[in-house]
Amino acid sequence: MPFNKPNDSAIRDVLTSAKVIAVVGHSDKPNRTSYQIAQFLRKVGYIVYPVNPQVQEIDGQPSYPSLKEVPSHIDIVNVFRRSEYLSEIVTEAIAINANTIWAQLGISDEAAAQKALDAGMNVVMDACIKVEYLRLGSV
Repeated sequence: MPFNKPNDSAIRDVLTSAKVIAVVGHSDKPNRTSYQIAQFLRKVGYIVYPVNPQVQEIDGQPSYPSLKEVPSHIDIVNVFRRSEYLSEIVTEAIAINANTIWAQLGISDEAAAQKALDAGMNVVMDACIKVEYLRLGSV
């Protein structure tokens, strides 16, 4: 069965209840979408942790090599990695008891989505967190 995006009410609940977001694949380059979305999320009040093993720090903030290294409970794992990496990211998100896996626009994997759902996580795939935030008026 194909994965269906949650309804607007469920997405709004995820966005309004979250405080901490880990951005997996957060770039240190300001022209990259992951950098820009993370900056937006910080601007609207979320605590954002960069997760990228290739980068030491981003704008003076440490970048963590994996989700398990992030020093806080993570509400949303926002993924900016290709779809083939989703399964391992979901496994790591389950291991740290993250609440939600959110794969950005163009990123999805039905098996990974089902694994996250089976673990009791909220799942949003193939959707931009900034677009959804603005569309639903979560400001």
